[in-house]
Amino acid sequence: MSTEINYGPLTGLIGEWAGDKGIDVSPLPDDTERNPFYETLSVVAAGDVENAEKQTLTIVRYHQQVFRKSNDEQFHDQVGYITWDESTGVIAHSCVIPRGVALVAGGKATTSGDEVTIHLEAHADSVDWTISEAPFMRDNASTRSFVQTLVINGDQLSYEQRMGLGIYDREFDHVDKSKLVRK
Repeated sequence: MSTEINYGPLTGLIGEWAGDKGIDVSPLPDDTERNPFYETLSVVAAGDVENAEKQTLTIVRYHQQVFRKSNDEQFHDQVGYITWDESTGVIAHSCVIPRGVALVAGGKATTSGDEVTIHLEAHADSVDWTISEAPFMRDNASTRSFVQTLVINGDQLSYEQRMGLGIYDREFDHVDKSKLVRK
């Protein structure tokens, strides 16, 4: 491990975030539901790690909690890690959702001025960036794809996340969008 850690494109993510401008577009058995939400996101610098003496990853750890505006009930809780490999520029996002879904998405960052955009993808049939599910989820609400774009600009963070689902005997594009500010 190095003594000075370069978090590269992940640097701007580190901190405490809050947002109240989120929208969740999710499936109902015969319709679509739109839920405005607010959320908190805590992103912590977690150091670096060496893999097989060939790869060094810098790591941030996060916890996201999402609440419906209509009733203040939490409907989403997610924990995970985002890593960056400085030598290749590859970013990996690994997370677990307590419904029985885990994924490892991969991608890269681009920078334009002060703005950093991170684009990540995972697909159930991919050998590199994939999704794993508990049997109930696989059989009833299967996640086929995950596409996430994060845009960091100073103390502002926005994201769009799309999950292709197989649910209620149809394919559904589940979308979450939000804007957060650093506390």
